[in-house]
Amino acid sequence: MATKLWASRAASYLRVSTFHRAFATVVKDLKYADSHEWVKVDGSSATIGITDHAQDHLGDVVYVELPEVGAFVTQSGSFGAVESVKATSDINSPVSGKVVEVNEKLNNTPDLVNESPYQDGWIIKVEMNNNDELKSLMDHDQYSKFCEEEDAKH
Repeated sequence: MATKLWASRAASYLRVSTFHRAFATVVKDLKYADSHEWVKVDGSSATIGITDHAQDHLGDVVYVELPEVGAFVTQSGSFGAVESVKATSDINSPVSGKVVEVNEKLNNTPDLVNESPYQDGWIIKVEMNNNDELKSLMDHDQYSKFCEEEDAKH
């Protein structure tokens, strides 16, 4: 009987004390915004999504608001939103340019943002109009440190 009581208390404690994963995946060849979006650049084309760190903190994504193809996005400006079971968060663009493609798969399977934030869960593709904006973004080492410092505050 004492073993069951101890196990029950331990299980109860574990449910109450949930923590985020210590290390989210940070991909080396990407640039990162302090609002937790990533950008993969190929010439003047940029693929944008939210980071593993962001999706982990959001929880299960249930809806992604996508912009229209042809819309113009500006660096640090909101272009859509991600809704999860916990909260709704704006998605900000790490670069400026014209939206040339949106990930239509997210309309039916928004959880791709959770399952594959850097591959299948990308959100938009942009034709950049100012490559100099990339200089203000973080590389993987800077972003990893940024996340560690941010998590330590909470």
